[in-house]
Amino acid sequence: MTTNIRVSGDVHPRLADGFERIRREIKLPEVFPQAVLREAEQVAQSPARTARQDHTALPFVTIDPPGSMDLDQALFIEALGAGYRVWYAIADVGAFVRPGGALDAEARTRGETVYLPDGKVPLHPQVLSEGAASLLPGVTRPVALWRIDLDAEGRTVGVDVQRSLVRSRERLDYDYVQAAVDTGTADGTLKLLAEVGRLRLELERERGGVTLPTPEQEVVRDDDGYRLEYRVPLPSEAWNAQISLLTGMAAASMMLDAEIGVLRVLPSPQPGDLAKVRRIAAALEVPWPEGASYGDVVHGLDPKNPAQAAFLNESKILLRGSGYLSFNGEPPAMAEHSAVAAPYAHVTAPLRRLVDRYATETCLAIAAGEPVPGDIQAGLMDLPEIMSSTGRRAGAVERASVDLVEAFVLRDRIGHDFDAVVIDTDERRQGGQVQLTDPAVIAKCDGSPLPLGQRVRVRLTQADPGTREVRFALALA
Repeated sequence: MTTNIRVSGDVHPRLADGFERIRREIKLPEVFPQAVLREAEQVAQSPARTARQDHTALPFVTIDPPGSMDLDQALFIEALGAGYRVWYAIADVGAFVRPGGALDAEARTRGETVYLPDGKVPLHPQVLSEGAASLLPGVTRPVALWRIDLDAEGRTVGVDVQRSLVRSRERLDYDYVQAAVDTGTADGTLKLLAEVGRLRLELERERGGVTLPTPEQEVVRDDDGYRLEYRVPLPSEAWNAQISLLTGMAAASMMLDAEIGVLRVLPSPQPGDLAKVRRIAAALEVPWPEGASYGDVVHGLDPKNPAQAAFLNESKILLRGSGYLSFNGEPPAMAEHSAVAAPYAHVTAPLRRLVDRYATETCLAIAAGEPVPGDIQAGLMDLPEIMSSTGRRAGAVERASVDLVEAFVLRDRIGHDFDAVVIDTDERRQGGQVQLTDPAVIAKCDGSPLPLGQRVRVRLTQADPGTREVRFALALA
Protein backbone atom coordinates (compact mmCIF):
# COMPACT_ATOMS: atom_id res chain seq x y z
CA MET A 1 0.00 0.00 0.00
CA THR A 2 1.37 3.39 -0.96
CA THR A 3 0.38 6.03 1.56
CA ASN A 4 0.71 9.06 -0.65
CA ILE A 5 -2.27 10.91 0.77
CA ARG A 6 -3.63 13.98 -0.97
CA VAL A 7 -6.43 16.23 0.29
CA SER A 8 -8.61 18.03 -2.22
CA GLY A 9 -10.38 21.17 -0.99
CA ASP A 10 -10.00 23.05 2.28
CA VAL A 11 -8.62 21.22 5.30
CA HIS A 12 -10.85 20.76 8.36
CA PRO A 13 -9.55 22.81 11.34
CA ARG A 14 -9.10 19.70 13.47
CA LEU A 15 -7.04 18.06 10.75
CA ALA A 16 -5.04 21.25 10.25
CA ASP A 17 -4.25 21.31 13.98
CA GLY A 18 -3.22 17.67 13.81
CA PHE A 19 -0.87 18.24 10.89
CA GLU A 20 0.68 21.21 12.68
CA ARG A 21 1.26 19.04 15.75
CA ILE A 22 2.97 16.43 13.56
CA ARG A 23 5.27 19.14 12.22
CA ARG A 24 6.21 20.12 15.78
CA GLU A 25 6.60 16.58 17.12
CA ILE A 26 8.90 15.50 14.29
CA LYS A 27 10.72 18.84 14.30
CA LEU A 28 10.26 19.62 10.64
CA PRO A 29 12.07 22.73 9.46
CA GLU A 30 9.75 25.71 9.46
CA VAL A 31 10.28 28.84 7.36
CA PHE A 32 13.55 29.31 5.51
CA PRO A 33 16.09 31.56 7.24
CA GLN A 34 16.31 35.05 5.76
CA ALA A 35 19.85 34.44 4.50
CA VAL A 36 18.59 31.44 2.50
CA LEU A 37 15.68 33.40 1.05
CA ARG A 38 17.97 36.29 0.07
CA GLU A 39 20.40 33.97 -1.68
CA ALA A 40 17.53 32.18 -3.45
CA GLU A 41 16.16 35.48 -4.75
CA GLN A 42 19.60 36.47 -6.01
CA VAL A 43 20.45 33.24 -7.80
CA ALA A 44 16.95 33.01 -9.28
CA GLN A 45 17.81 36.18 -11.19
CA SER A 46 21.37 35.14 -12.09
CA PRO A 47 22.03 31.39 -12.32
CA ALA A 48 25.59 30.23 -12.89
CA ARG A 49 26.89 31.20 -16.32
CA THR A 50 27.92 27.86 -17.79
CA ALA A 51 28.37 26.84 -21.41
CA ARG A 52 25.22 25.08 -22.59
CA GLN A 53 23.85 23.52 -25.73
CA ASP A 54 20.58 25.03 -26.97
CA HIS A 55 17.82 22.41 -27.29
CA THR A 56 14.88 24.77 -27.01
CA ALA A 57 13.67 23.66 -30.46
CA LEU A 58 12.84 20.17 -29.14
CA PRO A 59 9.16 19.82 -28.10
CA PHE A 60 9.54 18.78 -24.47
CA VAL A 61 6.52 18.15 -22.21
CA THR A 62 6.21 17.54 -18.48
CA ILE A 63 3.99 14.85 -16.96
CA ASP A 64 3.09 15.27 -13.30
CA PRO A 65 0.10 15.14 -10.93
CA PRO A 66 -2.40 17.98 -11.49
CA GLY A 67 -1.37 21.25 -9.87
CA SER A 68 2.31 20.35 -9.49
CA MET A 69 4.64 23.33 -9.73
CA ASP A 70 8.00 21.79 -8.74
CA LEU A 71 8.65 20.19 -12.12
CA ASP A 72 11.93 18.26 -12.16
CA GLN A 73 11.65 16.46 -15.50
CA ALA A 74 10.69 17.21 -19.09
CA LEU A 75 10.50 14.52 -21.75
CA PHE A 76 10.84 14.21 -25.50
CA ILE A 77 11.02 10.86 -27.34
CA GLU A 78 11.69 10.34 -31.02
CA ALA A 79 12.09 7.33 -33.29
CA LEU A 80 15.71 6.45 -34.06
CA GLY A 81 15.84 3.91 -36.87
CA ALA A 82 14.19 0.78 -35.50
CA GLY A 83 14.73 2.06 -31.96
CA TYR A 84 14.20 5.21 -29.93
CA ARG A 85 16.00 8.27 -28.62
CA VAL A 86 14.88 9.44 -25.18
CA TRP A 87 15.67 13.05 -24.28
CA TYR A 88 15.15 13.58 -20.54
CA ALA A 89 15.70 17.08 -19.22
CA ILE A 90 16.32 17.34 -15.48
CA ALA A 91 16.17 20.65 -13.63
CA ASP A 92 19.73 21.91 -13.19
CA VAL A 93 19.61 22.80 -9.50
CA GLY A 94 23.40 23.05 -9.53
CA ALA A 95 23.05 26.20 -11.62
CA PHE A 96 21.38 27.88 -8.64
CA VAL A 97 22.69 26.22 -5.46
CA ARG A 98 26.30 27.21 -4.98
CA PRO A 99 28.59 25.05 -2.80
CA GLY A 100 29.20 26.46 0.66
CA GLY A 101 26.36 28.98 0.46
CA ALA A 102 23.32 29.37 2.68
CA LEU A 103 21.10 27.49 0.20
CA ASP A 104 23.49 24.55 0.12
CA ALA A 105 23.73 24.35 3.90
CA GLU A 106 19.95 24.52 4.32
CA ALA A 107 19.40 21.82 1.68
CA ARG A 108 21.80 19.52 3.51
CA THR A 109 19.76 20.08 6.66
CA ARG A 110 16.43 19.32 4.96
CA GLY A 111 17.57 16.48 2.70
CA GLU A 112 14.31 16.15 0.82
CA THR A 113 10.90 17.72 0.38
CA VAL A 114 8.45 16.38 2.96
CA TYR A 115 4.82 16.05 1.94
CA LEU A 116 1.83 16.33 4.25
CA PRO A 117 -1.81 16.17 3.14
CA ASP A 118 -2.22 19.90 3.73
CA GLY A 119 1.01 21.04 2.10
CA LYS A 120 4.73 20.39 1.98
CA VAL A 121 8.00 21.37 3.58
CA PRO A 122 10.17 21.98 0.50
CA LEU A 123 13.85 21.29 0.04
CA HIS A 124 14.37 24.65 -1.68
CA PRO A 125 12.55 28.00 -1.44
CA GLN A 126 9.57 28.40 -3.77
CA VAL A 127 11.30 31.05 -5.86
CA LEU A 128 13.52 28.20 -7.10
CA SER A 129 11.52 24.99 -6.69
CA GLU A 130 8.32 26.40 -8.21
CA GLY A 131 9.93 29.25 -10.13
CA ALA A 132 13.33 29.78 -11.67
CA ALA A 133 14.52 26.15 -11.54
CA SER A 134 11.18 24.46 -12.29
CA LEU A 135 10.57 23.25 -15.85
CA LEU A 136 7.38 25.24 -16.29
CA PRO A 137 5.92 25.47 -19.79
CA GLY A 138 6.80 28.31 -22.12
CA VAL A 139 10.01 29.42 -20.41
CA THR A 140 13.64 28.57 -21.13
CA ARG A 141 15.34 26.68 -18.33
CA PRO A 142 18.84 25.33 -17.61
CA VAL A 143 18.87 21.54 -17.41
CA ALA A 144 21.02 18.45 -17.28
CA LEU A 145 19.89 16.86 -20.53
CA TRP A 146 20.15 13.08 -20.80
CA ARG A 147 20.18 11.52 -24.25
CA ILE A 148 19.56 7.78 -24.08
CA ASP A 149 19.40 5.69 -27.25
CA LEU A 150 17.45 2.43 -27.19
CA ASP A 151 17.21 -0.45 -29.64
CA ALA A 152 13.95 -1.90 -30.93
CA GLU A 153 13.56 -3.97 -27.72
CA GLY A 154 14.10 -0.95 -25.47
CA ARG A 155 17.65 -1.85 -24.41
CA THR A 156 20.14 0.96 -23.86
CA VAL A 157 22.74 1.31 -26.62
CA GLY A 158 24.06 4.84 -25.97
CA VAL A 159 24.07 7.44 -23.20
CA ASP A 160 25.18 11.04 -22.82
CA VAL A 161 24.35 13.92 -20.48
CA GLN A 162 25.25 17.59 -20.83
CA ARG A 163 24.20 21.00 -19.61
CA SER A 164 21.64 22.48 -21.94
CA LEU A 165 18.73 24.87 -22.33
CA VAL A 166 15.20 23.59 -23.00
CA ARG A 167 11.70 25.00 -23.15
CA SER A 168 8.78 22.77 -22.19
CA ARG A 169 5.76 23.09 -24.47
CA GLU A 170 3.04 21.72 -22.21
CA ARG A 171 2.38 20.66 -18.62
CA LEU A 172 0.43 17.40 -18.85
CA ASP A 173 -0.95 15.04 -16.20
CA TYR A 174 -1.27 11.26 -16.12
CA ASP A 175 -5.01 11.20 -16.81
CA TYR A 176 -4.50 13.21 -19.99
CA VAL A 177 -1.69 10.97 -21.20
CA GLN A 178 -3.68 7.82 -20.44
CA ALA A 179 -6.78 9.10 -22.20
CA ALA A 180 -4.76 10.06 -25.28
CA VAL A 181 -3.20 6.60 -25.50
CA ASP A 182 -6.47 4.76 -24.78
CA THR A 183 -8.40 6.71 -27.43
CA GLY A 184 -5.69 6.37 -30.06
CA THR A 185 -5.17 10.13 -30.30
CA ALA A 186 -1.66 10.09 -28.79
CA ASP A 187 1.15 10.98 -31.15
CA GLY A 188 4.78 12.01 -30.89
CA THR A 189 6.21 11.71 -27.40
CA LEU A 190 3.02 10.37 -25.80
CA LYS A 191 2.63 7.57 -28.32
CA LEU A 192 6.28 6.62 -28.01
CA LEU A 193 6.16 6.85 -24.20
CA ALA A 194 3.57 4.07 -24.18
CA GLU A 195 5.75 1.98 -26.52
CA VAL A 196 8.99 2.54 -24.62
CA GLY A 197 7.28 2.19 -21.25
CA ARG A 198 5.87 -1.21 -22.13
CA LEU A 199 9.21 -2.38 -23.51
CA ARG A 200 11.03 -1.27 -20.38
CA LEU A 201 8.46 -2.97 -18.13
CA GLU A 202 9.01 -6.21 -20.02
CA LEU A 203 12.78 -5.84 -19.64
CA GLU A 204 12.28 -5.18 -15.93
CA ARG A 205 10.43 -8.48 -15.61
CA GLU A 206 13.12 -10.28 -17.61
CA ARG A 207 15.91 -9.14 -15.31
CA GLY A 208 13.85 -9.90 -12.16
CA GLY A 209 12.88 -6.36 -11.18
CA VAL A 210 9.86 -5.66 -9.00
CA THR A 211 7.08 -3.12 -9.30
CA LEU A 212 4.36 -3.80 -6.73
CA PRO A 213 0.80 -3.31 -8.03
CA THR A 214 -0.40 -1.54 -4.90
CA PRO A 215 -2.98 1.25 -4.75
CA GLU A 216 -2.60 4.64 -3.07
CA GLN A 217 -4.76 6.04 -0.31
CA GLU A 218 -6.40 9.32 -1.24
CA VAL A 219 -8.37 11.74 0.93
CA VAL A 220 -11.26 13.30 -0.94
CA ARG A 221 -13.45 16.19 0.21
CA ASP A 222 -17.21 15.68 -0.21
CA ASP A 223 -20.44 17.24 1.05
CA ASP A 224 -20.22 15.35 4.35
CA GLY A 225 -16.59 16.18 5.06
CA TYR A 226 -13.86 13.75 3.96
CA ARG A 227 -13.61 10.21 2.72
CA LEU A 228 -10.69 7.86 2.08
CA GLU A 229 -10.47 6.04 -1.23
CA TYR A 230 -8.04 3.69 -2.92
CA ARG A 231 -6.52 4.93 -6.15
CA VAL A 232 -4.88 2.46 -8.52
CA PRO A 233 -1.99 4.09 -10.43
CA LEU A 234 -2.52 4.39 -14.18
CA PRO A 235 -0.35 2.60 -16.74
CA SER A 236 0.86 6.04 -17.86
CA GLU A 237 2.42 6.52 -14.41
CA ALA A 238 4.29 3.22 -14.75
CA TRP A 239 5.53 4.19 -18.24
CA ASN A 240 6.77 7.54 -16.95
CA ALA A 241 8.43 5.87 -13.96
CA GLN A 242 10.30 3.58 -16.35
CA ILE A 243 11.91 6.61 -18.00
CA SER A 244 13.17 7.74 -14.60
CA LEU A 245 14.44 4.23 -13.83
CA LEU A 246 16.13 4.05 -17.24
CA THR A 247 17.96 7.30 -16.50
CA GLY A 248 18.90 6.23 -12.98
CA MET A 249 20.35 2.99 -14.29
CA ALA A 250 22.34 4.87 -16.94
CA ALA A 251 23.70 7.23 -14.28
CA ALA A 252 24.70 4.33 -12.02
CA SER A 253 26.60 2.60 -14.84
CA MET A 254 28.38 5.84 -15.67
CA MET A 255 29.49 6.39 -12.07
CA LEU A 256 30.58 2.78 -11.57
CA ASP A 257 32.71 2.93 -14.71
CA ALA A 258 34.31 6.17 -13.47
CA GLU A 259 34.73 4.76 -9.93
CA ILE A 260 33.06 7.70 -8.21
CA GLY A 261 29.48 8.50 -7.29
CA VAL A 262 26.51 7.66 -5.09
CA LEU A 263 24.08 4.80 -5.65
CA ARG A 264 20.66 3.86 -4.37
CA VAL A 265 21.08 0.26 -3.18
CA LEU A 266 18.87 -2.51 -1.83
CA PRO A 267 20.44 -5.80 -0.70
CA SER A 268 19.11 -9.07 -2.03
CA PRO A 269 16.52 -10.68 0.26
CA GLN A 270 17.79 -12.85 3.08
CA PRO A 271 17.24 -16.57 2.42
CA GLY A 272 15.09 -16.84 5.54
CA ASP A 273 12.83 -13.98 4.43
CA LEU A 274 12.51 -15.44 0.94
CA ALA A 275 11.60 -18.84 2.38
CA LYS A 276 8.98 -17.23 4.63
CA VAL A 277 7.41 -15.37 1.70
CA ARG A 278 7.33 -18.58 -0.32
CA ARG A 279 5.47 -20.30 2.54
CA ILE A 280 3.00 -17.43 2.69
CA ALA A 281 2.43 -17.69 -1.06
CA ALA A 282 1.70 -21.41 -0.69
CA ALA A 283 -0.66 -20.83 2.25
CA LEU A 284 -2.58 -18.17 0.33
CA GLU A 285 -2.55 -20.18 -2.90
CA VAL A 286 -0.63 -17.50 -4.78
CA PRO A 287 1.12 -19.31 -7.65
CA TRP A 288 4.94 -19.32 -7.50
CA PRO A 289 6.20 -21.51 -10.36
CA GLU A 290 9.56 -23.23 -10.10
CA GLY A 291 12.32 -20.87 -11.25
CA ALA A 292 10.10 -17.77 -11.14
CA SER A 293 11.48 -14.66 -9.42
CA TYR A 294 9.59 -12.59 -6.88
CA GLY A 295 9.07 -9.99 -9.61
CA ASP A 296 7.50 -12.64 -11.85
CA VAL A 297 5.13 -13.63 -9.05
CA VAL A 298 3.87 -10.15 -8.14
CA HIS A 299 3.44 -9.09 -11.76
CA GLY A 300 -0.24 -9.25 -12.54
CA LEU A 301 -1.45 -9.79 -8.96
CA ASP A 302 -4.66 -7.99 -8.09
CA PRO A 303 -4.66 -6.05 -4.78
CA LYS A 304 -8.46 -6.28 -4.80
CA ASN A 305 -8.18 -10.05 -4.38
CA PRO A 306 -8.04 -10.69 -0.59
CA ALA A 307 -5.40 -13.42 -0.69
CA GLN A 308 -3.24 -11.53 -3.17
CA ALA A 309 -3.54 -8.28 -1.17
CA ALA A 310 -2.36 -10.15 1.93
CA PHE A 311 0.55 -11.67 0.02
CA LEU A 312 1.62 -8.28 -1.38
CA ASN A 313 1.60 -6.82 2.12
CA GLU A 314 3.48 -9.71 3.72
CA SER A 315 6.07 -9.91 0.95
CA LYS A 316 7.22 -6.32 1.46
CA ILE A 317 9.86 -7.69 3.85
CA LEU A 318 11.83 -8.55 0.69
CA LEU A 319 12.06 -4.86 -0.24
CA ARG A 320 13.27 -3.45 3.06
CA GLY A 321 16.71 -2.07 3.77
CA SER A 322 17.28 0.36 0.92
CA GLY A 323 19.84 3.12 1.34
CA TYR A 324 22.54 5.17 -0.35
CA LEU A 325 26.15 4.16 -0.93
CA SER A 326 28.90 6.64 -1.84
CA PHE A 327 32.26 5.63 -3.28
CA ASN A 328 35.39 7.33 -4.57
CA GLY A 329 37.79 4.72 -5.81
CA GLU A 330 37.15 1.01 -6.28
CA PRO A 331 33.43 0.42 -6.86
CA PRO A 332 31.54 -1.29 -4.03
CA ALA A 333 31.01 -5.05 -4.16
CA MET A 334 27.31 -4.63 -3.43
CA ALA A 335 26.21 -2.02 -5.96
CA GLU A 336 22.80 -3.32 -7.02
CA HIS A 337 19.26 -2.33 -6.13
CA SER A 338 17.53 -5.69 -5.90
CA ALA A 339 14.06 -4.33 -6.75
CA VAL A 340 15.45 -2.69 -9.89
CA ALA A 341 17.64 -5.78 -10.47
CA ALA A 342 20.48 -3.52 -11.61
CA PRO A 343 22.73 -0.74 -10.30
CA TYR A 344 20.64 2.39 -9.88
CA ALA A 345 21.06 6.03 -8.83
CA HIS A 346 18.75 8.91 -8.01
CA VAL A 347 19.27 11.73 -10.53
CA THR A 348 15.79 12.74 -11.72
CA ALA A 349 14.31 14.73 -8.80
CA PRO A 350 16.90 17.35 -7.72
CA LEU A 351 14.24 19.90 -6.76
CA ARG A 352 12.98 17.43 -4.16
CA ARG A 353 16.00 15.32 -3.15
CA LEU A 354 19.46 16.53 -2.19
CA VAL A 355 21.30 13.42 -3.43
CA ASP A 356 20.11 13.93 -7.02
CA ARG A 357 22.05 17.19 -7.36
CA TYR A 358 25.31 15.52 -6.31
CA ALA A 359 24.79 12.49 -8.54
CA THR A 360 23.88 14.73 -11.48
CA GLU A 361 26.96 16.93 -11.03
CA THR A 362 29.08 13.78 -10.89
CA CYS A 363 27.61 12.43 -14.12
CA LEU A 364 27.95 15.77 -15.92
CA ALA A 365 31.65 15.87 -15.11
CA ILE A 366 32.19 12.24 -16.15
CA ALA A 367 30.36 12.73 -19.46
CA ALA A 368 32.41 15.84 -20.20
CA GLY A 369 35.66 14.01 -19.48
CA GLU A 370 36.44 16.35 -16.60
CA PRO A 371 37.34 15.69 -12.95
CA VAL A 372 34.41 15.69 -10.57
CA PRO A 373 34.50 19.09 -8.79
CA GLY A 374 36.23 18.99 -5.42
CA ASP A 375 33.21 20.25 -3.46
CA ILE A 376 31.06 17.51 -5.00
CA GLN A 377 33.66 14.86 -4.15
CA ALA A 378 33.82 16.14 -0.59
CA GLY A 379 30.05 16.15 -0.19
CA LEU A 380 29.46 12.69 -1.63
CA MET A 381 30.66 10.88 1.46
CA ASP A 382 28.16 12.65 3.75
CA LEU A 383 25.13 11.87 1.62
CA PRO A 384 24.21 8.38 2.90
CA GLU A 385 23.83 9.60 6.48
CA ILE A 386 22.07 12.83 5.49
CA MET A 387 19.57 11.00 3.30
CA SER A 388 19.06 8.25 5.86
CA SER A 389 18.22 10.63 8.71
CA THR A 390 16.06 12.96 6.64
CA GLY A 391 14.36 9.97 4.99
CA ARG A 392 13.43 8.57 8.41
CA ARG A 393 11.94 11.95 9.28
CA ALA A 394 9.89 12.01 6.06
CA GLY A 395 8.69 8.46 6.69
CA ALA A 396 7.60 9.34 10.22
CA VAL A 397 5.63 12.30 8.88
CA GLU A 398 3.91 10.11 6.30
CA ARG A 399 2.94 7.45 8.84
CA ALA A 400 1.67 9.99 11.35
CA SER A 401 -0.33 11.81 8.68
CA VAL A 402 -1.99 8.60 7.51
CA ASP A 403 -2.83 7.64 11.09
CA LEU A 404 -4.34 11.06 11.74
CA VAL A 405 -6.53 11.08 8.63
CA GLU A 406 -7.74 7.53 9.23
CA ALA A 407 -8.67 8.37 12.83
CA PHE A 408 -10.41 11.57 11.73
CA VAL A 409 -12.47 9.87 9.03
CA LEU A 410 -13.58 7.12 11.45
CA ARG A 411 -14.00 9.25 14.59
CA ASP A 412 -17.83 9.13 14.61
CA ARG A 413 -18.15 5.43 13.74
CA ILE A 414 -16.91 3.65 16.87
CA GLY A 415 -18.97 0.50 17.37
CA HIS A 416 -19.76 0.17 13.66
CA ASP A 417 -18.94 -3.01 11.74
CA PHE A 418 -16.95 -3.11 8.49
CA ASP A 419 -15.93 -5.63 5.86
CA ALA A 420 -12.17 -6.15 5.83
CA VAL A 421 -9.36 -8.44 4.68
CA VAL A 422 -6.70 -9.77 7.03
CA ILE A 423 -3.36 -8.74 5.49
CA ASP A 424 -1.01 -9.45 8.42
CA THR A 425 -1.00 -11.59 11.55
CA ASP A 426 1.09 -11.51 14.70
CA GLU A 427 1.10 -14.96 16.23
CA ARG A 428 3.10 -13.92 19.31
CA ARG A 429 0.93 -10.99 20.38
CA GLN A 430 -2.25 -12.18 18.66
CA GLY A 431 -4.17 -9.95 16.32
CA GLY A 432 -2.72 -8.34 13.22
CA GLN A 433 -3.67 -5.87 10.49
CA VAL A 434 -6.80 -5.56 8.40
CA GLN A 435 -7.48 -3.62 5.24
CA LEU A 436 -10.93 -2.10 4.82
CA THR A 437 -12.44 -1.58 1.40
CA ASP A 438 -14.58 1.40 2.39
CA PRO A 439 -13.21 3.60 3.82
CA ALA A 440 -9.68 2.93 2.54
CA VAL A 441 -8.06 2.17 5.89
CA ILE A 442 -5.37 -0.22 7.13
CA ALA A 443 -5.27 -0.64 10.90
CA LYS A 444 -4.55 -2.99 13.79
CA CYS A 445 -7.14 -5.58 14.69
CA ASP A 446 -7.47 -7.60 17.90
CA GLY A 447 -8.67 -11.18 17.87
CA SER A 448 -7.32 -14.67 17.54
CA PRO A 449 -6.98 -16.40 15.27
CA LEU A 450 -7.01 -13.92 12.42
CA PRO A 451 -7.23 -15.83 9.13
CA LEU A 452 -4.54 -14.39 6.86
CA GLY A 453 -5.86 -13.50 3.42
CA GLN A 454 -9.51 -14.03 4.39
CA ARG A 455 -12.46 -11.68 4.45
CA VAL A 456 -13.70 -10.89 7.95
CA ARG A 457 -16.19 -8.64 9.68
CA VAL A 458 -14.56 -6.23 12.13
CA ARG A 459 -15.84 -3.69 14.65
CA LEU A 460 -14.24 -0.31 15.21
CA THR A 461 -13.18 -0.01 18.86
CA GLN A 462 -10.97 3.08 18.76
CA ALA A 463 -10.58 6.12 16.47
CA ASP A 464 -8.95 9.05 18.24
CA PRO A 465 -7.51 11.90 16.12
CA GLY A 466 -5.74 13.22 19.24
CA THR A 467 -3.61 10.11 19.65
CA ARG A 468 -3.89 9.07 15.98
CA GLU A 469 -4.98 5.60 17.14
CA VAL A 470 -7.32 3.37 15.12
CA ARG A 471 -8.13 -0.15 16.24
CA PHE A 472 -10.60 -2.87 15.32
CA ALA A 473 -11.67 -6.19 16.78
CA LEU A 474 -13.20 -9.22 15.15
CA ALA A 475 -16.94 -8.73 15.20
CA LEU A 476 -18.97 -11.38 16.99
CA ALA A 477 -20.97 -13.59 14.66
